[in-house]
Amino acid sequence: MAIVPNDISDVIEADRANVWHHLIQHKPFESIDPRVMVEGKGMRVWDATGKEHLDAVSGGVWTVNVGYGRERIANAVRDQLLQMPYFAGSAGSIPGAKFAEKLISKMPGMTRVYYCNSGSEANEKAFKMVRQIAHKKYGGKKHKILYRDRDYHGTTIACLSAGGQDERGAQYGPFTPGFVRVPHCLEYRAQVETENYGEWAANQIEEVILREGPDTVGALCLEPVTAGGGVITPPEGYWERVGEICAKYDILLHIDEVVCGVGRTGTWFGYQHYGIKPDFVTMAKGVASGYAAIACMVTTEEVFGMFKEDADDPMGYFRDISTFGGCTAGPAAALENMAIIEEEGLLDNTTAMGARLIDNLNGLMEKHRVIGDVRGKGLFCGAELVADRATKEAVDEKKAQAVVADCMSQGVVIGVTNRSLPGLNNTLCFSPALISTADDIDEITTAVDKALTRVFS
Repeated sequence: MAIVPNDISDVIEADRANVWHHLIQHKPFESIDPRVMVEGKGMRVWDATGKEHLDAVSGGVWTVNVGYGRERIANAVRDQLLQMPYFAGSAGSIPGAKFAEKLISKMPGMTRVYYCNSGSEANEKAFKMVRQIAHKKYGGKKHKILYRDRDYHGTTIACLSAGGQDERGAQYGPFTPGFVRVPHCLEYRAQVETENYGEWAANQIEEVILREGPDTVGALCLEPVTAGGGVITPPEGYWERVGEICAKYDILLHIDEVVCGVGRTGTWFGYQHYGIKPDFVTMAKGVASGYAAIACMVTTEEVFGMFKEDADDPMGYFRDISTFGGCTAGPAAALENMAIIEEEGLLDNTTAMGARLIDNLNGLMEKHRVIGDVRGKGLFCGAELVADRATKEAVDEKKAQAVVADCMSQGVVIGVTNRSLPGLNNTLCFSPALISTADDIDEITTAVDKALTRVFS
């Protein structure tokens, strides 16, 4: 299949003159055309020139989990918009109630869904709840929120305050006080040599808690698998120890599933691989696969109960609103998205195709010494590029970007860590849709093989 090229030069010129694109330098657009994506079907997308690409990053940022062109989702959204497009979240809606029930059925131990419109906003809701709980229960003292090096939680100033990617936050300070960084658990770049690195890395969190004072720390916010910080899976023993530490010091555990949630790692949620019992879970991207804007902050009945203890206290409830959390298209799309994952067995497919992707990348590592480490979970994988395997010195990021550009020229869209970590924007990122076939996976890694050969020959 291919689109019929049309003359959309007027669209390109309108884009060049008026659109401020995300995460990209615009100076080159003075002499070259901005990329305009026109159509998508399954795993494939076509740009304004009619060129076909295999999308190995699900819309560029880990979002289109069930692939493009899902008519049943589009129809559900259309029907819902005609029936009732919006009412403020102080009231309920039919798709909002139905999707909350469906979502909670996939999350044992969680009971309440707060709707909003982006991952950043979902994380801010959890942060605000932690702060309000600190005032309600601890005289405002237990207000600090711990976050991890390399993790990313969103674009707002408060979320950047909780961001472990220094380049993402550069030039945007001063930041919100009360956020404290803890070390990461990336074993490939281990900070010490020890028999159980996962447990050691978790113990570093406890060291920070003791330094800050346990009576000042309200929550710990972590990604189950670090995404933009290098696609990092946790070492064995890490999450068990994290859970023990949170219980020991009465610290709420906030799991950011904005990338990992709704099937990306082969389970409904990434934290479910590790026996974690969270107090907050936030999600966005894959909830409706990009067919409508939706994000959710999900919590336990225990947390929810803290905000309804005294009906006579005018400050006692969660005094918050998300305007577009009242849109009904999001939960309508999310219901169909989840049904597709169930009916087509996409969790199992993600596990199987993720294993194939890891195997293929390991094969490339045997062939190309520039690959220092391969890691991932499900269809969420990374290959870290190094100039020297012995020292683990990162490749020049321009060369990593050249690999991405070469793959793009071959018609395969992959990603790379971008403006995240000074000197360590060197990990190729792969997150194809959950509908991937063996042929799709092989096409992706064949393109990477050719690109590595050309860029590093």
